[in-house]
Amino acid sequence: MRKAEIHRKTAETEIRISIDLDGSGHYANSTGVGFFDHMLDQLARHSLIDMEITAKGDLHIDDHHTVEDTGIALGQALVKALGDKRGIRRYGACLLPMDDALVRAALDLSARPYLVWNMELPSAKIGTFDTELVREFFQALSSHGGITLHVDTLHGLNSHHIVEAAFKAVARALREAVEPDPRKADDIPSTKGAL
Repeated sequence: MRKAEIHRKTAETEIRISIDLDGSGHYANSTGVGFFDHMLDQLARHSLIDMEITAKGDLHIDDHHTVEDTGIALGQALVKALGDKRGIRRYGACLLPMDDALVRAALDLSARPYLVWNMELPSAKIGTFDTELVREFFQALSSHGGITLHVDTLHGLNSHHIVEAAFKAVARALREAVEPDPRKADDIPSTKGAL
C-alpha cells in the first residue's frame, strides 16, 4: 500500500499529513490559511492522491512557516509513500489552461531536488495570502520530496488564476509520475537501478 503519515512538530508549527497515492483525490485540508487550503485541495483532487493535512502554526506572525513547513512535510510523505519507487512512471508533465492563465509543469521523481521557477505574479497578495509563499511551498516540496520540478507561466493576467493553474499543473504532473507503469511494474525506472 502506497500510503504515508507524517507528524512534524517544531517551535513554529505542528503538521500532520496522511496521503494515499492510490486514492481518488479525497481531501480534508486545514492549515488556518484559507487560500492555501484551497490550493492543497486542488493538489489532492487533480493528482488523485488522497490527502489529509492539518497544520497549526504561528499565524499571528504570518503564514510563512505554516506554508513552508507543510511543503516540507508533504515532500517527506511522498518519499515515504513511494518507497524505492519500483514500478512508477517517474516523470510527469502538464500544460494547464485556466481562463487567462497557462502554466506548464514538468517533474522528475529523481531524488535530485531542483526547482526551476518562472512565475511572475501581477499582485503581491491574493486576499490576505502573500503570493511569494507559492514559491516557498514548491521549493520545500521539491527539496524534501526529492523532486526536480519546473514551473513556468506561459501567460496570465490574474494572480489567483495563475497560482491555481500552477497547483493543478503540478498535481496532474505528479499524478502521471506516481502512477504504476504497467510495462515495467517490477523495475526501478533508472539505468542506475536506484532512485
